[in-house]
Amino acid sequence: MSNPYAQHNEQNKANFDHVYDRPDPRGYFETLGSLDYLAPEHGRRLFPTLLQGVSAGGGPSGVLDLCCSYGVNAALLRHDLTLDDLYARYALPELADLSTEDLLDADRTFYAECRHPSPPEVVGADSAANAVRYALRAGLLEAGFGEDLEKTEPSEAFRGSVGNTGLLTVTGGVGYVWERTFDRVLKAVARARPDGRAPWVATLPARLVGYGPLSDLFSRYGLVTERLSSRTFPQRRFADATEREHVLRQLADMDVDPSGKEEEGWYHADLYLSRPAGEASKVPVDELFGTTGALDY
Repeated sequence: MSNPYAQHNEQNKANFDHVYDRPDPRGYFETLGSLDYLAPEHGRRLFPTLLQGVSAGGGPSGVLDLCCSYGVNAALLRHDLTLDDLYARYALPELADLSTEDLLDADRTFYAECRHPSPPEVVGADSAANAVRYALRAGLLEAGFGEDLEKTEPSEAFRGSVGNTGLLTVTGGVGYVWERTFDRVLKAVARARPDGRAPWVATLPARLVGYGPLSDLFSRYGLVTERLSSRTFPQRRFADATEREHVLRQLADMDVDPSGKEEEGWYHADLYLSRPAGEASKVPVDELFGTTGALDY
């Protein structure tokens, strides 16, 4: 279960450690916005359709967001906001000089004023404890855990908070978290849920990630994994030519065509969806979004 992408993340991928775990999210949005990071926006558009599918199959309505950082996915799922709205907000001059505590006060008011009438419950987990703490204090997460699940088992508090998980999501973290994290999380959720079942799993990994080991793991929990074939999703621009060239070499080794995608200077991600076999056989992932318009952008 060793992570084959650890070396890529450490040596060949732009390092954003300096913004992932600050006391508040201003540096995160400034840095990732400069590279047009889009992964949470894709989640905003895709995940509501998946939650409807979970509900139609009798599953619980909650979301467990891994690598949740400052609660960005929760902010977009629970509020009438786009990712561009968040980039614009945290770039406001009047927020630049606020203390973290004053920003928290402003954020609590901001999010309360645009919350959906019946927002999904979102529990978050991330090794960046400061980021999770901010998301909790801003009211974005129902519960949040600053735990490195690649290294340690979930805490008792984590295990006690995931029983309502119908959908497990990861937008930008696959490759940072790998089999060990998913195994621990799926085991915790299945034990906590009254029906003893694993949740649906929706992820958006970069195309250089070989998903086979995760698909094999999910199958042990009774889940069938499909990849959306109709499109890919631009994740962010490459930080520099070195990053681009490394990704192009990796894709060439995988026999993946980068034309019009990575070749143009962007990471691209695939949508993978893992569901119980009975539900996957009813509606393939390529048909699941149907007339919702979730893919029309």
